[in-house]
Amino acid sequence: MTVLSPSLTPILDRAFSGQDLTEAEGVILLKQTDAGAIAAIRQAADHLRHQQAGDTVTYVINRNINFTNICEQHCSFCAFRRDDGEEGAYWLDETVILEKTVDAVQRGATEICMQGGLNLQAKLDGSSLSYYIRLVKTIKDAFPELHLHAFSPQEIQFVAREDGLSYADVIVALQGAGVGSMPGTAAEVLDDDVRRVICPEKIDTATWLDVVRMAHQLGMPSTSTMMSGHIETPEQQMRHLELLRSLQQTAVDRGYPGFTEFILLPFVGQDAPKPLRRRVGRDQPILADALLLMAVARIFLGNWIPNHQPSWVKLGLAGATTALTWGCNDIGGTLMEEHITTMAGAIGGTCMEVEDLRNAIQSIGRSAQQRDTLYGRMKN
Repeated sequence: MTVLSPSLTPILDRAFSGQDLTEAEGVILLKQTDAGAIAAIRQAADHLRHQQAGDTVTYVINRNINFTNICEQHCSFCAFRRDDGEEGAYWLDETVILEKTVDAVQRGATEICMQGGLNLQAKLDGSSLSYYIRLVKTIKDAFPELHLHAFSPQEIQFVAREDGLSYADVIVALQGAGVGSMPGTAAEVLDDDVRRVICPEKIDTATWLDVVRMAHQLGMPSTSTMMSGHIETPEQQMRHLELLRSLQQTAVDRGYPGFTEFILLPFVGQDAPKPLRRRVGRDQPILADALLLMAVARIFLGNWIPNHQPSWVKLGLAGATTALTWGCNDIGGTLMEEHITTMAGAIGGTCMEVEDLRNAIQSIGRSAQQRDTLYGRMKN
Protein backbone atom coordinates (compact mmCIF):
# COMPACT_ATOMS: atom_id res chain seq x y z
CA MET A 1 0.00 0.00 0.00
CA THR A 2 1.33 3.44 -0.95
CA VAL A 3 1.84 5.81 1.96
CA LEU A 4 1.39 9.39 0.78
CA SER A 5 3.53 12.21 2.06
CA PRO A 6 2.08 14.33 4.90
CA SER A 7 1.86 17.31 2.54
CA LEU A 8 -0.05 15.47 -0.18
CA THR A 9 -2.85 13.80 1.80
CA PRO A 10 -4.51 17.00 3.12
CA ILE A 11 -4.37 18.58 -0.33
CA LEU A 12 -6.21 15.68 -1.94
CA ASP A 13 -8.62 15.50 1.00
CA ARG A 14 -9.49 19.18 0.44
CA ALA A 15 -10.06 18.51 -3.25
CA PHE A 16 -12.30 15.54 -2.49
CA SER A 17 -14.35 17.70 -0.13
CA GLY A 18 -15.06 20.14 -2.98
CA GLN A 19 -12.74 22.94 -1.89
CA ASP A 20 -10.63 24.97 -4.30
CA LEU A 21 -6.89 24.42 -3.94
CA THR A 22 -4.38 27.25 -3.70
CA GLU A 23 -1.66 27.88 -6.28
CA ALA A 24 0.93 26.68 -3.75
CA GLU A 25 -0.94 23.41 -3.27
CA GLY A 26 -1.08 22.95 -7.03
CA VAL A 27 2.70 23.43 -7.24
CA ILE A 28 3.16 20.71 -4.62
CA LEU A 29 1.09 18.34 -6.76
CA LEU A 30 3.03 19.19 -9.93
CA LYS A 31 6.37 18.56 -8.20
CA GLN A 32 5.55 15.04 -7.11
CA THR A 33 7.94 12.42 -8.51
CA ASP A 34 7.02 9.33 -6.50
CA ALA A 35 5.02 6.85 -8.57
CA GLY A 36 2.56 6.24 -5.75
CA ALA A 37 1.93 9.95 -5.27
CA ILE A 38 1.39 10.49 -8.99
CA ALA A 39 -1.01 7.54 -9.07
CA ALA A 40 -2.97 9.10 -6.21
CA ILE A 41 -3.17 12.41 -8.09
CA ARG A 42 -4.42 10.58 -11.19
CA GLN A 43 -7.05 8.75 -9.15
CA ALA A 44 -8.16 11.99 -7.53
CA ALA A 45 -8.47 13.71 -10.91
CA ASP A 46 -10.41 10.79 -12.36
CA HIS A 47 -12.74 10.74 -9.35
CA LEU A 48 -13.39 14.46 -9.63
CA ARG A 49 -13.93 14.14 -13.39
CA HIS A 50 -16.62 11.54 -12.62
CA GLN A 51 -18.27 13.90 -10.11
CA GLN A 52 -18.02 17.08 -12.15
CA ALA A 53 -18.54 15.89 -15.73
CA GLY A 54 -19.79 12.32 -15.59
CA ASP A 55 -18.53 9.20 -17.36
CA THR A 56 -19.65 9.98 -20.90
CA VAL A 57 -16.84 11.24 -23.14
CA THR A 58 -17.87 13.89 -25.65
CA TYR A 59 -16.54 14.95 -29.05
CA VAL A 60 -17.47 17.50 -31.71
CA ILE A 61 -17.53 17.18 -35.49
CA ASN A 62 -15.71 20.27 -36.67
CA ARG A 63 -13.32 21.65 -39.24
CA ASN A 64 -10.34 23.94 -38.82
CA ILE A 65 -9.87 26.65 -41.43
CA ASN A 66 -6.59 28.55 -41.06
CA PHE A 67 -7.28 31.27 -43.61
CA THR A 68 -3.73 32.62 -43.86
CA ASN A 69 -0.27 31.83 -42.53
CA ILE A 70 1.09 35.28 -43.37
CA CYS A 71 1.83 36.88 -40.01
CA GLU A 72 3.54 39.99 -38.72
CA GLN A 73 4.73 38.20 -35.58
CA HIS A 74 7.66 35.82 -35.07
CA CYS A 75 6.78 33.56 -32.14
CA SER A 76 9.68 31.28 -31.23
CA PHE A 77 7.52 28.13 -31.20
CA CYS A 78 5.71 28.69 -34.51
CA ALA A 79 6.55 26.76 -37.67
CA PHE A 80 3.29 27.82 -39.33
CA ARG A 81 3.87 31.54 -40.01
CA ARG A 82 5.34 32.93 -43.21
CA ASP A 83 6.21 36.39 -44.49
CA ASP A 84 4.27 37.73 -47.45
CA GLY A 85 5.95 36.45 -50.62
CA GLU A 86 7.88 33.73 -48.81
CA GLU A 87 7.72 30.18 -50.16
CA GLY A 88 4.76 28.40 -48.61
CA ALA A 89 2.88 31.58 -47.74
CA TYR A 90 -0.84 31.47 -48.46
CA TRP A 91 -4.01 33.51 -48.09
CA LEU A 92 -7.24 31.67 -48.83
CA ASP A 93 -9.87 33.46 -50.85
CA GLU A 94 -13.55 33.26 -50.07
CA THR A 95 -14.20 30.63 -52.73
CA VAL A 96 -11.78 28.21 -51.11
CA ILE A 97 -13.14 28.93 -47.64
CA LEU A 98 -16.65 28.20 -48.86
CA GLU A 99 -15.50 24.98 -50.55
CA LYS A 100 -13.93 23.81 -47.30
CA THR A 101 -17.11 24.67 -45.42
CA VAL A 102 -19.31 22.79 -47.88
CA ASP A 103 -17.08 19.74 -47.52
CA ALA A 104 -17.25 20.00 -43.72
CA VAL A 105 -21.06 20.17 -43.72
CA GLN A 106 -21.25 17.18 -46.02
CA ARG A 107 -19.15 15.31 -43.47
CA GLY A 108 -21.47 16.19 -40.61
CA ALA A 109 -19.69 19.21 -39.11
CA THR A 110 -21.59 21.41 -36.69
CA GLU A 111 -18.68 23.80 -36.11
CA ILE A 112 -16.11 25.72 -38.12
CA CYS A 113 -13.07 26.84 -36.15
CA MET A 114 -11.37 29.68 -38.00
CA GLN A 115 -8.10 31.39 -37.07
CA GLY A 116 -5.16 32.73 -39.02
CA GLY A 117 -1.98 34.72 -39.03
CA LEU A 118 -1.92 38.47 -38.42
CA ASN A 119 -1.89 39.48 -42.05
CA LEU A 120 -1.53 43.22 -42.61
CA GLN A 121 -2.99 42.80 -46.10
CA ALA A 122 -6.37 42.37 -44.43
CA LYS A 123 -6.54 46.18 -44.28
CA LEU A 124 -6.04 46.75 -48.00
CA ASP A 125 -9.61 48.03 -48.35
CA GLY A 126 -9.15 50.37 -45.39
CA SER A 127 -10.66 48.20 -42.64
CA SER A 128 -9.35 44.98 -41.12
CA LEU A 129 -12.69 44.46 -39.41
CA SER A 130 -14.58 44.49 -42.70
CA TYR A 131 -12.27 41.73 -43.99
CA TYR A 132 -12.89 39.56 -40.92
CA ILE A 133 -16.62 40.16 -41.16
CA ARG A 134 -16.49 39.14 -44.82
CA LEU A 135 -14.86 35.85 -43.78
CA VAL A 136 -17.66 35.24 -41.29
CA LYS A 137 -20.43 36.09 -43.75
CA THR A 138 -18.92 33.80 -46.38
CA ILE A 139 -19.68 30.91 -44.05
CA LYS A 140 -22.80 32.10 -42.22
CA ASP A 141 -24.68 33.31 -45.30
CA ALA A 142 -24.35 29.84 -46.81
CA PHE A 143 -24.79 27.83 -43.61
CA PRO A 144 -26.49 29.91 -40.92
CA GLU A 145 -26.89 26.84 -38.69
CA LEU A 146 -23.14 26.28 -38.39
CA HIS A 147 -21.47 27.44 -35.20
CA LEU A 148 -18.50 29.67 -35.95
CA HIS A 149 -15.77 29.41 -33.31
CA ALA A 150 -13.39 32.06 -34.52
CA PHE A 151 -10.63 34.60 -33.89
CA SER A 152 -8.42 34.44 -30.83
CA PRO A 153 -7.86 37.30 -28.36
CA GLN A 154 -4.68 38.10 -30.30
CA GLU A 155 -6.70 38.51 -33.52
CA ILE A 156 -9.23 40.73 -31.74
CA GLN A 157 -6.41 42.97 -30.50
CA PHE A 158 -4.85 43.04 -33.99
CA VAL A 159 -8.08 44.20 -35.62
CA ALA A 160 -8.72 46.75 -32.87
CA ARG A 161 -5.19 48.14 -33.21
CA GLU A 162 -5.28 48.33 -37.00
CA ASP A 163 -8.69 50.02 -37.13
CA GLY A 164 -8.44 52.20 -34.02
CA LEU A 165 -11.35 50.42 -32.35
CA SER A 166 -12.03 49.12 -28.85
CA TYR A 167 -12.05 45.39 -28.15
CA ALA A 168 -15.76 45.66 -27.47
CA ASP A 169 -16.36 47.29 -30.88
CA VAL A 170 -14.63 44.40 -32.63
CA ILE A 171 -16.29 41.66 -30.62
CA VAL A 172 -19.79 43.12 -31.01
CA ALA A 173 -19.31 43.49 -34.77
CA LEU A 174 -18.11 39.90 -35.13
CA GLN A 175 -20.97 38.66 -32.96
CA GLY A 176 -23.39 40.52 -35.16
CA ALA A 177 -21.93 38.89 -38.24
CA GLY A 178 -22.32 35.41 -36.74
CA VAL A 179 -19.33 34.47 -34.59
CA GLY A 180 -20.63 32.29 -31.78
CA SER A 181 -17.58 31.76 -29.55
CA MET A 182 -13.92 32.66 -29.19
CA PRO A 183 -10.97 30.23 -29.20
CA GLY A 184 -8.91 30.76 -26.06
CA THR A 185 -5.65 30.42 -27.94
CA ALA A 186 -2.70 32.85 -27.91
CA ALA A 187 -2.67 32.33 -24.13
CA GLU A 188 0.47 30.15 -24.31
CA VAL A 189 1.52 30.68 -20.67
CA LEU A 190 -0.03 33.67 -18.93
CA ASP A 191 3.23 34.89 -17.45
CA ASP A 192 5.04 37.82 -19.02
CA ASP A 193 8.51 36.48 -18.18
CA VAL A 194 7.69 33.43 -20.31
CA ARG A 195 6.00 35.47 -23.02
CA ARG A 196 9.02 37.76 -23.42
CA VAL A 197 11.00 34.68 -24.47
CA ILE A 198 8.57 32.60 -26.52
CA CYS A 199 6.28 35.26 -28.03
CA PRO A 200 7.64 38.77 -27.35
CA GLU A 201 5.48 40.37 -30.06
CA LYS A 202 2.25 38.85 -28.79
CA ILE A 203 -0.20 40.57 -26.48
CA ASP A 204 0.81 40.45 -22.83
CA THR A 205 -1.01 38.59 -20.08
CA ALA A 206 -3.17 41.54 -19.03
CA THR A 207 -4.34 42.17 -22.60
CA TRP A 208 -5.26 38.52 -23.16
CA LEU A 209 -7.31 38.59 -19.98
CA ASP A 210 -8.91 41.92 -20.89
CA VAL A 211 -10.05 40.69 -24.31
CA VAL A 212 -11.47 37.45 -22.94
CA ARG A 213 -13.13 39.23 -20.04
CA MET A 214 -14.78 41.63 -22.49
CA ALA A 215 -15.96 38.74 -24.67
CA HIS A 216 -17.58 37.09 -21.66
CA GLN A 217 -19.23 40.35 -20.59
CA LEU A 218 -20.67 40.72 -24.09
CA GLY A 219 -22.17 37.24 -23.97
CA MET A 220 -19.55 35.43 -26.03
CA PRO A 221 -18.25 32.20 -24.50
CA SER A 222 -14.67 31.11 -25.06
CA THR A 223 -12.40 28.17 -24.53
CA SER A 224 -9.26 28.33 -22.39
CA THR A 225 -5.85 26.84 -23.17
CA MET A 226 -2.28 26.48 -21.98
CA MET A 227 0.76 25.67 -24.13
CA SER A 228 2.93 23.68 -21.74
CA GLY A 229 6.22 21.84 -21.61
CA HIS A 230 8.80 24.35 -22.83
CA ILE A 231 10.52 26.87 -20.52
CA GLU A 232 7.78 27.47 -17.94
CA THR A 233 8.02 26.37 -14.31
CA PRO A 234 5.36 24.63 -12.19
CA GLU A 235 4.85 27.94 -10.40
CA GLN A 236 4.14 29.67 -13.72
CA GLN A 237 1.81 26.87 -14.80
CA MET A 238 -0.20 27.25 -11.61
CA ARG A 239 -0.32 31.03 -11.93
CA HIS A 240 -1.78 30.54 -15.41
CA LEU A 241 -4.45 28.19 -14.04
CA GLU A 242 -5.24 30.63 -11.21
CA LEU A 243 -5.78 33.47 -13.68
CA LEU A 244 -8.16 31.28 -15.70
CA ARG A 245 -10.03 30.20 -12.58
CA SER A 246 -10.37 33.76 -11.32
CA LEU A 247 -11.73 34.92 -14.67
CA GLN A 248 -14.21 32.05 -14.70
CA GLN A 249 -15.32 32.76 -11.13
CA THR A 250 -16.10 36.33 -12.15
CA ALA A 251 -18.06 35.15 -15.18
CA VAL A 252 -20.09 32.69 -13.13
CA ASP A 253 -20.76 35.19 -10.36
CA ARG A 254 -22.02 37.79 -12.85
CA GLY A 255 -23.96 35.42 -15.08
CA TYR A 256 -21.64 35.67 -18.09
CA PRO A 257 -21.07 32.61 -20.31
CA GLY A 258 -17.36 32.21 -19.44
CA PHE A 259 -15.09 29.34 -20.46
CA THR A 260 -16.66 26.23 -21.98
CA GLU A 261 -13.55 24.06 -21.54
CA PHE A 262 -9.86 23.87 -20.70
CA ILE A 263 -7.48 22.42 -23.29
CA LEU A 264 -3.84 21.54 -22.62
CA LEU A 265 -1.60 22.04 -25.66
CA PRO A 266 1.84 20.49 -25.04
CA PHE A 267 4.72 22.08 -26.94
CA VAL A 268 5.82 20.34 -30.16
CA GLY A 269 9.32 21.36 -31.21
CA GLN A 270 10.33 19.05 -34.03
CA ASP A 271 10.05 21.66 -36.78
CA ALA A 272 9.76 24.75 -34.59
CA PRO A 273 12.35 27.53 -34.92
CA LYS A 274 15.72 26.29 -33.70
CA PRO A 275 16.47 28.62 -30.76
CA LEU A 276 13.52 27.48 -28.62
CA ARG A 277 13.84 23.92 -29.87
CA ARG A 278 17.47 23.82 -28.70
CA ARG A 279 16.56 25.38 -25.38
CA VAL A 280 13.79 22.86 -24.70
CA GLY A 281 15.95 19.97 -25.88
CA ARG A 282 13.34 17.64 -27.34
CA ASP A 283 11.04 17.39 -30.32
CA GLN A 284 7.87 15.84 -28.91
CA PRO A 285 5.88 16.31 -25.69
CA ILE A 286 6.62 14.17 -22.65
CA LEU A 287 3.35 12.31 -22.13
CA ALA A 288 3.88 11.75 -18.41
CA ASP A 289 4.37 15.48 -17.81
CA ALA A 290 1.27 16.36 -19.82
CA LEU A 291 -0.85 13.78 -17.99
CA LEU A 292 0.20 15.04 -14.56
CA LEU A 293 -0.54 18.64 -15.56
CA MET A 294 -3.96 17.64 -16.92
CA ALA A 295 -4.73 15.85 -13.66
CA VAL A 296 -3.72 18.87 -11.58
CA ALA A 297 -5.73 21.14 -13.89
CA ARG A 298 -8.81 19.00 -13.25
CA ILE A 299 -8.25 19.14 -9.49
CA PHE A 300 -7.62 22.89 -9.54
CA LEU A 301 -10.16 24.07 -12.13
CA GLY A 302 -12.86 21.43 -12.18
CA ASN A 303 -15.27 23.14 -9.78
CA TRP A 304 -15.42 26.06 -12.22
CA ILE A 305 -14.52 24.63 -15.63
CA PRO A 306 -15.95 21.09 -15.78
CA ASN A 307 -14.92 20.20 -19.34
CA HIS A 308 -11.27 19.27 -19.92
CA GLN A 309 -9.77 18.18 -23.24
CA PRO A 310 -6.42 16.76 -24.34
CA SER A 311 -4.95 17.35 -27.80
CA TRP A 312 -4.81 14.25 -29.98
CA VAL A 313 -2.92 16.32 -32.55
CA LYS A 314 -0.07 16.86 -30.10
CA LEU A 315 -0.20 13.65 -28.08
CA GLY A 316 -1.50 11.21 -30.68
CA LEU A 317 -4.83 9.44 -30.26
CA ALA A 318 -3.37 6.89 -27.83
CA GLY A 319 -2.00 9.64 -25.60
CA ALA A 320 -5.26 11.57 -25.71
CA THR A 321 -7.18 8.41 -24.84
CA THR A 322 -4.94 7.85 -21.83
CA ALA A 323 -5.68 11.42 -20.74
CA LEU A 324 -9.34 10.44 -20.37
CA THR A 325 -8.27 8.55 -17.23
CA TRP A 326 -6.32 11.56 -15.91
CA GLY A 327 -9.21 13.99 -15.56
CA CYS A 328 -10.31 14.72 -19.14
CA ASN A 329 -13.91 14.18 -20.21
CA ASP A 330 -13.80 15.34 -23.84
CA ILE A 331 -11.60 14.10 -26.68
CA GLY A 332 -11.94 17.14 -28.92
CA GLY A 333 -12.97 17.39 -32.54
CA THR A 334 -12.43 15.77 -35.89
CA LEU A 335 -10.69 18.97 -37.14
CA MET A 336 -10.59 17.61 -40.74
CA GLU A 337 -7.44 19.62 -41.39
CA GLU A 338 -4.93 20.96 -38.90
CA HIS A 339 -1.91 22.95 -40.03
CA ILE A 340 -0.46 24.94 -37.15
CA THR A 341 0.65 22.06 -34.94
CA THR A 342 1.25 19.64 -37.79
CA MET A 343 3.74 22.05 -39.37
CA ALA A 344 5.61 22.05 -36.04
CA GLY A 345 6.08 18.29 -36.38
CA ALA A 346 3.20 16.88 -34.34
CA ILE A 347 2.59 13.15 -34.60
CA GLY A 348 -1.19 13.09 -34.22
CA GLY A 349 -2.16 13.83 -37.81
CA THR A 350 -4.48 16.41 -39.31
CA CYS A 351 -7.86 14.68 -39.28
CA MET A 352 -9.69 12.19 -37.12
CA GLU A 353 -12.73 10.21 -38.21
CA VAL A 354 -15.71 10.01 -35.88
CA GLU A 355 -15.38 6.23 -35.80
CA ASP A 356 -11.79 6.51 -34.58
CA LEU A 357 -12.73 8.90 -31.79
CA ARG A 358 -15.65 6.72 -30.70
CA ASN A 359 -13.56 3.56 -30.78
CA ALA A 360 -10.86 5.21 -28.69
CA ILE A 361 -13.41 6.29 -26.09
CA GLN A 362 -15.06 2.89 -25.98
CA SER A 363 -11.67 1.15 -25.64
CA ILE A 364 -11.46 2.39 -22.04
CA GLY A 365 -15.02 1.34 -21.24
CA ARG A 366 -16.63 4.77 -21.48
CA SER A 367 -19.57 5.79 -23.65
CA ALA A 368 -19.14 8.29 -26.49
CA GLN A 369 -21.48 11.22 -27.15
CA GLN A 370 -21.44 13.79 -29.93
CA ARG A 371 -21.77 17.37 -28.67
CA ASP A 372 -21.97 20.83 -30.15
CA THR A 373 -19.44 23.61 -29.52
CA LEU A 374 -21.11 24.73 -26.29
CA TYR A 375 -21.42 21.17 -24.95
CA GLY A 376 -25.04 20.61 -25.84
CA ARG A 377 -25.60 16.89 -26.41
CA MET A 378 -26.52 15.77 -29.92
CA LYS A 379 -28.05 12.61 -31.30
CA ASN A 380 -25.39 9.96 -31.95
